[in-house]
Amino acid sequence: MSELKPLALRALHLRLGAKMVPFAGYEMPVQYPMGVLKEHLHCRAAAGLFDVSHMGQVIVTAKSGRPEDTALALERLIPVDLLGLKEGRQRYGFLTTPAGGIIDDLMATNRGDHFFVVVNAARKAVDLAALKAGLPDCDLGEVAGRALLALQGPQAEAALARLVPDAADFAFMDHGIRSWQGVDLWISRSGYTGEDGFEISLPEAAAEAFATRLLEDPAVAPIGLGARDSLRLEAGLCLYGHDIDETTSPIEADLAWAIQKARRASGARAGGFPGAERILRELAEGTARKRVGLRPEGRAPMREGTPLFAAETGGDPVGTITSGGFGPSLEAPVAMGYLPASLCAPGTTIWGELRGRRLPVTVAALPFRPSNYKR
Repeated sequence: MSELKPLALRALHLRLGAKMVPFAGYEMPVQYPMGVLKEHLHCRAAAGLFDVSHMGQVIVTAKSGRPEDTALALERLIPVDLLGLKEGRQRYGFLTTPAGGIIDDLMATNRGDHFFVVVNAARKAVDLAALKAGLPDCDLGEVAGRALLALQGPQAEAALARLVPDAADFAFMDHGIRSWQGVDLWISRSGYTGEDGFEISLPEAAAEAFATRLLEDPAVAPIGLGARDSLRLEAGLCLYGHDIDETTSPIEADLAWAIQKARRASGARAGGFPGAERILRELAEGTARKRVGLRPEGRAPMREGTPLFAAETGGDPVGTITSGGFGPSLEAPVAMGYLPASLCAPGTTIWGELRGRRLPVTVAALPFRPSNYKR
């Protein structure tokens, strides 16, 4: 653990009884005494507080000083409509490679005179290098000294409103700055659990006091990486390095919904991003394989790396599970993986091989349970 970066809330996690593990170069809480299963269900029923301070926070500003130039510069690297993103709104997107793969997925927020970008912890160095190389006309700054918390669940709004009275006014994907005890909270109504909730960037010096106040609410419980993973899996959300990477295109990953009309072949600003030729072609013609939801029969989870077959006997693998585990809300195993396009229709039966035995798996629509975002 000595070589791992500590989170600003490390002392609080230890007081709460967290089990700490290495993750993306950080010492992170994987679970608390409640346990992963109960943490998962608590977040679905009430509200969970996650420390996601390992994520990268980056400010991007056009050297020209014109806000639209920042959006247009980022569009050279990210195949989504950022010019059309209104101030105080954020959008999911991804950095792409010249070959059409995914460098990382991210959140980009229009904050008026600059964009605020949140990237995955394990990809921070790679992302910053790509941004610096591709944005010579912008100033980039990795935000230092700020923690990042996620408050998720159906009672998240009420819990945050105790400290931020107008929390209910935020719509899904809204972003705003509010003051709490003299410090600026950068709040967005978003998250990665399939539940309503908020992500809050705040000074590290104030993070423990703020988190403690939230945890005083009986509805709020601390949640670790274990339940975060099962929550996002039930919600059908990708985990970088597992379900998406530089070998997968956004279209193969079933992320075409994130590419708005303005950036597509007939759009006002079509293409112009790395890998555009492949990505636009796949949007028009489809792909040979695609990420799908999977429901293994029985109660035995099928984990990442499980080979998938078209038939119960014989033949080579046709795909692989990229994320898999037990879905506590569904009381059944769930998984995601890539399959040939001919096998991607919901209801199709394929076979996963566990310990030398092939067991039936049904292709399922994603997400596995309806999301509860506030629209």
